Amino acid sequence: MRPLRPFNFNTSAELFPAAIRKKKRAGFTYRRFGTAAEAVQFAMEQLPTDSLNGAYLQVEEARFDQNGIRSLYESEAFPLPRRPKPAETNTDADAA
Repeated sequence: MRPLRPFNFNTSAELFPAAIRKKKRAGFTYRRFGTAAEAVQFAMEQLPTDSLNGAYLQVEEARFDQNGIRSLYESEAFPLPRRPKPAETNTDADAA
């Protein structure tokens, strides 16, 4: 069995909407990104949940569905800052 090679977040990527759309999802159409990291960040932080469901990310020959995109975003190797989770949005005033 070959070892898996590390994912390259610097490779260009394409984000595609769901193949079958029952209703128009305003604002989400095919989009190309300079890096896979930017595509993953956009998908996880800016797409509405219903738009992410059924969408896929194409990076070279690899395809990632909603769960794959989430795994990339949550990976320790993800190079961009992540949006804080709601429980992590404490201000400095809260700490005082």
